[in-house]
Amino acid sequence: MDNRINEIRRQVRALRVSMMEAEAIMRGQINRGEDCAFVAGDMIKMRTVMSRLVEERAVLGDREPILVSGGFISRRPKAERPIALPPFKRRLMPVAVRAR
Repeated sequence: MDNRINEIRRQVRALRVSMMEAEAIMRGQINRGEDCAFVAGDMIKMRTVMSRLVEERAVLGDREPILVSGGFISRRPKAERPIALPPFKRRLMPVAVRAR
């Protein structure tokens, strides 16, 4: 039974990572005005599989949280930071320099 619980936990972790990647792809398609129906359909399938795995896991008595580390994908694009440049010194040069 412990082997089955470990296998379910591994599958849930993998599904979560796949769902986050699919969500990022779908958001990119939406931002570009493209059709995202295919990716959305895959997300629905992944959610269906996830719910079945969670039900099976609950029947086996596993109630521990499943953590996925390092998989955070920001929904907002990173803001452009202005580059700090040193002040520019302007030197005025005479139009014509006389030769001595």
